[in-house]
Amino acid sequence: MQPDHEVAVVGAGFSGIGTAIALDRAGIRDWTMLEEGDGVGGAWHWNTYPGIGVDIPSFSYQFSFEQRSDWSRVYAPGDELKAYAEHCVERYRLRERIRLGTKVTGATFDERDHVWRLTTATGQATTARHVVDATGVFTQPQTPDIAGLDTFAGPTMHTARWDHDEDLRGRRVAIVGTGASAVQVIPTIAPEVERLTVFQRTPIWCLQKLDRPLGPRLHGLLRRVPGAQLAMRLASQSFVEATFPLPAHFHGVVPIAKVGERQGLAHLRRQVNDPAVRERLTPRYSLGCKRPAFSNEYLPAFNRPNVELVTDSIEAVEPNGVRIAGGRLHEVEVLILATGFKVFDSGNMPPFPVCGRGGADLEQWWEANRYQAYEGVSVPGFPNWFMILGPYGYNGASYFTLIENQARHIVRCLRRARRDAATAVEVTPEANRRYFEQMLSRRGRQVFFGGSCGTANSYYFDSRGDAPFRPATTAEVAWRSGHFPLEDYRFTRAG
Repeated sequence: MQPDHEVAVVGAGFSGIGTAIALDRAGIRDWTMLEEGDGVGGAWHWNTYPGIGVDIPSFSYQFSFEQRSDWSRVYAPGDELKAYAEHCVERYRLRERIRLGTKVTGATFDERDHVWRLTTATGQATTARHVVDATGVFTQPQTPDIAGLDTFAGPTMHTARWDHDEDLRGRRVAIVGTGASAVQVIPTIAPEVERLTVFQRTPIWCLQKLDRPLGPRLHGLLRRVPGAQLAMRLASQSFVEATFPLPAHFHGVVPIAKVGERQGLAHLRRQVNDPAVRERLTPRYSLGCKRPAFSNEYLPAFNRPNVELVTDSIEAVEPNGVRIAGGRLHEVEVLILATGFKVFDSGNMPPFPVCGRGGADLEQWWEANRYQAYEGVSVPGFPNWFMILGPYGYNGASYFTLIENQARHIVRCLRRARRDAATAVEVTPEANRRYFEQMLSRRGRQVFFGGSCGTANSYYFDSRGDAPFRPATTAEVAWRSGHFPLEDYRFTRAG
């Protein structure tokens, strides 16, 4: 059987865009991209809340082969990332092969013909020899399990689905959560609302943000001076490596985490006036247990007279407000949920059922065997199925580094399949087991298992207590993507 396409890419965020560019560069042009939304950009298409911006330097948050020198700031705002996605789609001529408004609802592997059959919400089916899951994990908003949430009489919105028709000026607003999106939303809306009540379950490590505008003079230097852009890129990459992969995966070996914690506490002391509020904003877990925030505006927002920090647990939401333990009711008019995304929750990796050999369900396979994937890309029993953000693939550096590494891995497999006229590419159970055991053997030096993460309430951990991050430096991950043994896969022909 000849499928509709050689490759189907699910998701038109940067993972899908980077994969498509890598396929074209490898001469694999018969692909289609299926995207649920009405535009490209993934998280930068869906997330449009006030103050949204990238949380690592822009010089790292871009493809290595398509570097911009004209970012407006060191940490670019969200609309520039959305524009960058559109630019990449146009620059690499991807538009005509992207199918927007096409939500994939299921994927089933045909063992006889070695093709994947994808069903969509529109009822239109697609077949492809290979599938690349580029849906990411920050696609499905997480709604908190709070009693009475659906009874609230005023507007309720999640930061990932911001309602721009709602004018917050002069209104009493409550925001639930103090994670990455809340760190950006809170200082942005605090000056315009009448009152802002912030409900915090777990404080976040907030570090000084080395941000500044990037004007025409610097843009010109980066364009004209030989090596300037490379130097900026290397400095940015080194900063990113030092702020997460090294302290997270080499906890106790590389003493960066303790330095970061001292800087974070000093930043907190400088920026928050009230000692009691400062105490409630102080994390009680190790830096690295969850992704830290970088902001110069978040902590000072709690000095404002119209901002109240509430750390008592929420008892229930009522039509006119939020009641906390002890009985006090905080009356509010608008409720904002800054409660993150379904990451390792059921039905999110990917957000549709995947059936492999013998009808094996991917989610059930993970429930039985724990989250795992060879190099974060492939799972035995699911031939021709590849992931960009699979378990133990991401080491915590820039997502763009991950995308390029995983795409390189996938392209190597597809090139070998073409060379051998193979119709099925499947990682061997032995190779998968070897890789998984290697990942587990490195746990001892990770902050997740050697630090004090018990009070972090981090989405990094799944229901088994695993934190499926890749415990490796970015350099090692990049090398492995180009040198893993292709013999770890079986290449077979239908029939």
